[in-house]
Amino acid sequence: MSLLGERPVSYAEPFKDILCDEMKHEKLEVVIVGGGLAGLSAAIYLGRARRKPVLIHSGHSMAKWEPDVQNYLGFPEGIDGSELLDRGMKQVGQFHVEVVHDDIQSLQLNEHGFELFGECHRYLAQRVLIATGLTHLPPKIPGVEECLGHSLFFCKDCDAYRVQGKRIVILGCNNEAADYALAMLLFSPSVSICTNGQTPIWDSSHHGWLTEYQVTIQKERIQTVEHEEGQIIALRFDSGASLNIEAAFVTRGDICHSDLVRSVGAELTGDGQIVVDDCLRTTVPNLYAAGCVTTANCQMIIAAGQGAIAAQAINRDLFEETLTEHRLPQWAR
Repeated sequence: MSLLGERPVSYAEPFKDILCDEMKHEKLEVVIVGGGLAGLSAAIYLGRARRKPVLIHSGHSMAKWEPDVQNYLGFPEGIDGSELLDRGMKQVGQFHVEVVHDDIQSLQLNEHGFELFGECHRYLAQRVLIATGLTHLPPKIPGVEECLGHSLFFCKDCDAYRVQGKRIVILGCNNEAADYALAMLLFSPSVSICTNGQTPIWDSSHHGWLTEYQVTIQKERIQTVEHEEGQIIALRFDSGASLNIEAAFVTRGDICHSDLVRSVGAELTGDGQIVVDDCLRTTVPNLYAAGCVTTANCQMIIAAGQGAIAAQAINRDLFEETLTEHRLPQWAR
């Protein structure tokens, strides 16, 4: 019987913050923090393994920024990122996974295991999977938000194909921006870089390549992004000049949501990504991480795959623990 009753599982109508006394005080077998593609995939695998995972999510996911996902296997016509999440959550509900709508604020480790402190509740867990992802940082320019996922993108691997042949600008001033511009020449003859008033900091090698391939550099500050219902038309600069474009890519950077593991001593990269092994184990025993919060290439399908890998590792670790402690079921013969 579900600890949370028979309410439907949906991102559109998240669970109310209600937990029964049993869940508040028992030590949970596995807690998954994050309800994006990695967390949902892990929950499905652990549920089907007849484990007792609890999926805790706050309703936030970068997938919601993608209204037309065109590179997820099995959807030849594309799919809205929010719909993909809703389908995943409904699938999770088929395997008796408890889902809680809460925002985990901190994680602690003591002799009893992990303690997670959310805005609504406290949780005890034997094992924890962190699948909190990252957030792309769009520039704070009027008009940008309306264009996100429609004509302004973050990932060339995801979205370069859809803008081939169009007038493209890369917003940024570092090596990554230069790499993006050079890579986009495979898709369009019209590629430029706008540093939005910043001094370029790409290295001499990138400077040489940009010069070799005649990539135009616009250094003036952008006043606004002109668009029609999310379709970029032009960049308007402080001087009043404008640059007509049809698509843009942003390389401002990301916020990796890995703060939870800092307090328990898990190793992070210089960019704040969680260091994991091939089985998605962190450097802290019984703590795992999957998806864009790790060093993996941040793709939806990769995040889902990592969720499956982490879940299988968790299930395997639990099975081996059960063997050593002689706790497998004894069936009557």
